[in-house]
Amino acid sequence: MSFITVKQAIEQASGEASLRGWVYRERESNKFKFIVLRDGTNIIQCVVKKDDVPEALWQDAIKLQVEASIEIQGTLRKDDRAPTGVELVVTALTVVGPSHEFPITKDQSPEFLLDNRHLWLRSRQLSAMLKVKAKVMQAWREFYDQQDYIEYTPPIFQPNQSEGGSTLFEVKYYKEKTFLTQSWQLYGEAGIFSYEKLYCISPCFRAEASKTSRHLSEFWMAEMESAWFQLPELLDSIEGCLKHIVKRVLEDCKDELKVLGRDISKLQPALDEPFARITYTEALTLLKEKSGMIVEWGKDLRTVEEEEIVKYFETPVMVTNYPKEIMAFYKPADQNDPKTALCVDVLAPEGYGEIVGGSQRELDIDLMKELLRR
Repeated sequence: MSFITVKQAIEQASGEASLRGWVYRERESNKFKFIVLRDGTNIIQCVVKKDDVPEALWQDAIKLQVEASIEIQGTLRKDDRAPTGVELVVTALTVVGPSHEFPITKDQSPEFLLDNRHLWLRSRQLSAMLKVKAKVMQAWREFYDQQDYIEYTPPIFQPNQSEGGSTLFEVKYYKEKTFLTQSWQLYGEAGIFSYEKLYCISPCFRAEASKTSRHLSEFWMAEMESAWFQLPELLDSIEGCLKHIVKRVLEDCKDELKVLGRDISKLQPALDEPFARITYTEALTLLKEKSGMIVEWGKDLRTVEEEEIVKYFETPVMVTNYPKEIMAFYKPADQNDPKTALCVDVLAPEGYGEIVGGSQRELDIDLMKELLRR
């Protein structure tokens, strides 16, 4: 017996097909049993007609509960009433693994869903999120692979900090003390002298107590380093990468975006238009003139101010030249405006805030030593 995926069955839309997967939804009447079958690609409605199948098959069908594992055969036909527009009329059914009552219903608290994460992974919404995430990571790699970058992976245990001592997770490492990685940056900067152009996608850990959508104890971060980039080249690389990611997601994740209810028209400008590029000083002027918000020059932008800035643009906004005094020591001063640094934060529309941060690197070793001593 040759099985096809649910996605292939929907595309085929007629003829005989053999499928396997899990019961996503089920309901029955005296004459019919409706099964929504889920596999890793999509869902499809399957109907068992009592009068058209053996009694043993009917008995197996009416006993099915959500998340039972089954193999199923039948005839495909188009039906606009079905969730994905195609229905399978069942002629054979094998129960691979029965299921007990599934504990997750539509009205569960976030705490309950997190406690049952291994089961929540089976939901269409969470599955769609993870597929989009996988596509984003794949597209990141594609973009930099095409430009001859090398994927350069760091250790997770690191002997020093890269972002801040207060956010370090300390780990006992045999008789020594080490920390969970906060960033690949120090390893990337060492590696460019061998490879010139590097990237990585790896987990990062921050012991941040803030319980907000912008603070996570563990997350995945994509980073790149290039030996010779100036700020304009860095901006072009960031914009090109983000456009490539959006393009690939829109092309390859149509079903997932539909499941998530995403308005893709809001993503199209990121493909069609150049990203807005403004300096920190211009951002403060914009806030004052458009919104009446007064931000003292030299203060970092808060979430509320970032959200206000992006309201006036349809694309991501690249804010450059933040005050040098509030930037990390390795971000060099702009020779044309020494009180600012050659750096950028990319702010996403719809209130998502900073999604990319980057800068040139200071080349004067004596100056860096002096800045470290301050």
